[in-house]
Amino acid sequence: MNNQKTMSETLFKKYNVPVPRYTSYPTANSFGPFDETDYLKAVETSNDATADNISFYIHMPFCRHLCHYCGCNSVAMAKPDRITEYFETLHKEIDLLLPHLRKDRRISQIHYGGGSPSSMPLHFIRSINEHLLSAFETIDRPEIAIECHPGYLKEEDWNYLLDSGFNRFSLGIQDFNDEVLRCVNRQPALLPVETIMKILREGGAKVNFDFIYGLPKQSVSAFVSTIKKAISLRPDRLVTFSYAHLPSLFKRQMILEKAGLPSQNEKLKMFEEASKTLQVAGYVPIGMDHFVLPDDDLSVALQHHSLHRNFQGYCPRRITAQVYAFGVSGISQLDEAYAQNTKDISEYVSRVNAGQMPIHRGYALVEWQRITREVIECIMCNNSINWRDMATRLQCSVETIKQAIHYDEQQLTTLQDDGLIVFDDESLHVLPEGMPFVRNVAAAFDPMMRDNHKQFSTPV
Repeated sequence: MNNQKTMSETLFKKYNVPVPRYTSYPTANSFGPFDETDYLKAVETSNDATADNISFYIHMPFCRHLCHYCGCNSVAMAKPDRITEYFETLHKEIDLLLPHLRKDRRISQIHYGGGSPSSMPLHFIRSINEHLLSAFETIDRPEIAIECHPGYLKEEDWNYLLDSGFNRFSLGIQDFNDEVLRCVNRQPALLPVETIMKILREGGAKVNFDFIYGLPKQSVSAFVSTIKKAISLRPDRLVTFSYAHLPSLFKRQMILEKAGLPSQNEKLKMFEEASKTLQVAGYVPIGMDHFVLPDDDLSVALQHHSLHRNFQGYCPRRITAQVYAFGVSGISQLDEAYAQNTKDISEYVSRVNAGQMPIHRGYALVEWQRITREVIECIMCNNSINWRDMATRLQCSVETIKQAIHYDEQQLTTLQDDGLIVFDDESLHVLPEGMPFVRNVAAAFDPMMRDNHKQFSTPV
């Protein structure tokens, strides 16, 4: 037991260093100049992509209260006429894009993120769903998902969202400890979470719980108590996000320094004990921070090595798609490019009203980057890679793949000696001990991390 603890702390000190989250490759902080012409060219090409399903992401930047820990693209709630204007602009942006999409394609996913989408007048949310779903057919069992702040929704609101077509709800609980929530300026759930679960279950919806560890007032035992309460409610998926403290980028996080943050060792123990508790309760670990029930789509996809990941999170390849984003700061993820909308609401409104796509920046991928993206995604999602299988899927040689990623056997040997992976000429597998540091393993295949001085968060 003591040797295991020492090894854990040693690995933590060595590998808990800033590395990309790899929700995209290249990562968003590599984006540069990109305009409407670049975007529409990539959109036209995306119509013929192998994975040609459609995923729509809608960004809602507004929150009733700004949590001190937040690193999202969010702003304080605007006046009603500003909210109305924002939704009118969303509809106009949708109409600008739709003529460029092939009409026989099918929607596999719609996802609302923020900010706090559920803080919006809900009839506006329903109108966006109706707009999108009237334009295309869907695959069998599409995922229509929304991130919800449970602090402001009454029973009739949850039922209204169900009636609007949503079949997956991500509840931003963050912690069941009210003292923690007060400290970070987070409103606790308006209804008992047990009541919310009953409403959503009776409506046939899938439910995710989101938690954050590493916040002020948290302790290992208290966070484990929060996780045990979550387990008792049996959500389909549970996510334990590591709080990323980057006050140089998000000024309001400085407030948390005054309240006092847990030590790095305490953060590690929170993650380890939460992970252990969830797995004992039957939850299957997915990637670096997700835990799901054994019959969940993500668990099944992991078993078949067909797990995928985008900015909205993990998903099975059944709903893998080209992602088209609407709203300020939304990022479209296409086969050959990324494109991000402006983060300024006034600029967004004026450009869309002028008939322009509100693209601010982006990235066009070259061939070696598309190969690297596949390798990193495979590691991040499926915890392993078989080089010959990947070569067959990409229709190239193993040597071409290894040249693209600057394959470095010495670097992999170090990871293997530290007990994070096992590998040979044919394959690589991330060991359970290596899962908290899967981002570090992925970074070993990233040529763009050589001499990279951009800011990233730590894995744990």
